[in-house]
Amino acid sequence: METQIRKVGVLTSGGDAPGMNAAVRAVVRACIFYDMEVYGIYKGYDGLINDHIEQLNVRSVSNILSRGGTFLLSARSDEFRTEEGRKKAYKNFRKKGLDALVVIGGDGSFTGADIFSREFDMPVIGIPGTIDNDLAGTDLTIGFDTACNTAREAIDKIRDTASSHERLFFVEVMGRDAGFIAVNSAIGGGAVAMIVPEHNWTLESLVKRLRKGAANQKASNVVIIAEGCHLGSAYDIAEQVKQELDYYDIRVSVLGHMQRGGSPTTIDRVLASRLGVAAIEGLINGESKCMVGMINNKIVYTPIGEAIKTEKPLDEEEFRIAKILSI
Repeated sequence: METQIRKVGVLTSGGDAPGMNAAVRAVVRACIFYDMEVYGIYKGYDGLINDHIEQLNVRSVSNILSRGGTFLLSARSDEFRTEEGRKKAYKNFRKKGLDALVVIGGDGSFTGADIFSREFDMPVIGIPGTIDNDLAGTDLTIGFDTACNTAREAIDKIRDTASSHERLFFVEVMGRDAGFIAVNSAIGGGAVAMIVPEHNWTLESLVKRLRKGAANQKASNVVIIAEGCHLGSAYDIAEQVKQELDYYDIRVSVLGHMQRGGSPTTIDRVLASRLGVAAIEGLINGESKCMVGMINNKIVYTPIGEAIKTEKPLDEEEFRIAKILSI
């Protein structure tokens, strides 16, 4: 049944991800298509608290489909974590006459959205925008594919110099609590091993794998490290390996925030566009307090609390394939 939602606010929050602009564009144009007003909230939840809100139109989102980052800007808001801060945010929300809120972000952003929507009983829909791909309720999150491609391109370049000098490279990718980028970039980049938070690799297992590679006369070795792995940083692991395998010429590359930037891939642009439209159509059809996602190429709506609290497992088949291909 159609609800009486006529004005929608949209914000981006937390770490930026390639494709966020495409999602905002889709939200804005879907709202206008359905004769609804749409308001951009700048700097995430801080924008709600400080009333940095303005009405957007079709032209407001022209030529942003290919841009990385988010033109609405993003920030983490300590004040929004407080009850008083959320009251100020809701006051501005109502002052603008908004009926619903679309939040584009990751688990931290959705935690705030979940609390906000329950405290004030308001319609909220989340769109998963995070390079970590760690949200349940969707096969892919916006920005993940671009981040994997950025990491893979860097690994390809590193492999060139690794081969030329017969070096062992440890490449650290983002993934504080999730190894999705590490697994995909390891397979795509032909890594000899990957170490992720979800698997308890030991230093002994890694050394054994590298010794085997040396015995097989591998011209180069690249090991992918997720930044949140239990063995420490890429520098820590490289130092430990050097003590065991002193014949290797070891180098470390930390890719860092370059994985967040860049023009989004086609996959991320299409995903963001579909989820943005689905968010508005969901609000029209009475969906609320949920995250819109894509599973098996179908739009699904998952309660926000479930999306952020359910652990999303890595694909064990990808680990099996990576092991076969690393010989």
